[in-house]
Amino acid sequence: MSVNFDKFISPVVKNMPPSGIRRFFDLVANTKGVISLGVGEPDFVTPWHIREACVYSLEKGYTMYTSNYGLPELRKEISTYLLKRYEVEYNPDNEIVVTIGASEAVDIALRALLTPGDEVLIPEPCFVSYSPCTLLAGGTPVTIKTNASNGFKLTPQQLEANITDKSKILILCYPNNPTGATMSKEDLQAIARVVEKHDLIVISDEIYSELTYQGKHTSFASLPGMRERTILINGFSKGFAMTGWRIGYVCAHKHFIDAIVKIHQYTIMCASIMAQKAAIEALQNGRAQVSHMVNQYNYRRRLIVSRLNEIGLSCFEPKGAFYVFPSVQITGMSSDEFAEKLLDEEKVAVVPGNAFGESGEGHIRISYASSLQQINEALNRIDNFVKRYAHLSAVNSN
Repeated sequence: MSVNFDKFISPVVKNMPPSGIRRFFDLVANTKGVISLGVGEPDFVTPWHIREACVYSLEKGYTMYTSNYGLPELRKEISTYLLKRYEVEYNPDNEIVVTIGASEAVDIALRALLTPGDEVLIPEPCFVSYSPCTLLAGGTPVTIKTNASNGFKLTPQQLEANITDKSKILILCYPNNPTGATMSKEDLQAIARVVEKHDLIVISDEIYSELTYQGKHTSFASLPGMRERTILINGFSKGFAMTGWRIGYVCAHKHFIDAIVKIHQYTIMCASIMAQKAAIEALQNGRAQVSHMVNQYNYRRRLIVSRLNEIGLSCFEPKGAFYVFPSVQITGMSSDEFAEKLLDEEKVAVVPGNAFGESGEGHIRISYASSLQQINEALNRIDNFVKRYAHLSAVNSN
């Protein structure tokens, strides 16, 4: 008798669409000669002194498990870093857990807090994992659409309009993936007042905090009264060019961490000790390299925004991360159609904006974490593509 596989698959998983990013990269993998501006990954190699710390740890025989919370010396460095850099203090003994990247931190934070029917407020466009992780944890995602007209910022009015008696968590991600939007201290204070009024908990994903180009990043947990209401998530992937090391961390009040670490210890147990040793070196001696990378990204940011606007793809100026999120409406195409045709005809890979939620339709995400040579060549190809299709769109509209 043949197996009825569908019978055994969870309905939640069965009804969950695959990642729009992954689907598009399957197309890229089968196309030769592509310039990829789609990957959300630094083009810098992890600085040598950080890699050397990993090599040295292996030579010294550090190949064992660590505490579920992570190495005590790494947690101490994280605590010091957050206090000096973002003016928020966590006890390294019981308020910090080292995770397998920020993605695991998001997952276990949601699972620790949610019960069936709880609503999670998620501003869009956003990182692709928030809604699926909410569903897998038994919660209900409630998306809030933001747009370029106000810099893709969540407003207190939008937040208020979407709160119900089932609302439990607000997810914030600023600097934002995919838009590059940031929120000032004043912006966040306005959100904090709504959070306190409605007794919400905030999961603040600050993985791009180091990549802030104008002003200073404000950690949501640093705001008055918000530390106890915030689960702060960060990591080493973006700012320290350590994506493949899979090292992140979650910080929160001890009561939240007690719940979060239970899930972590049963599903993951601990992050790689070699990667943790490298992360210690990154925090102790990595500031100069981080500053260099940020300066390089900032130059590319200004270049790509200027060129895209010249080309005719109206582009909001990002203040953080390493993405731009231009509109493609001038071509008359959907996000998917634009990205697929650009790949097929010009061999340039970008990500359709609707991969980041319905409010991303009409946009594409372009990463400028690539070399200047590749960026300039890709922009020339995009220019040719837009000239061709903007003309056709104008003709058809007449």
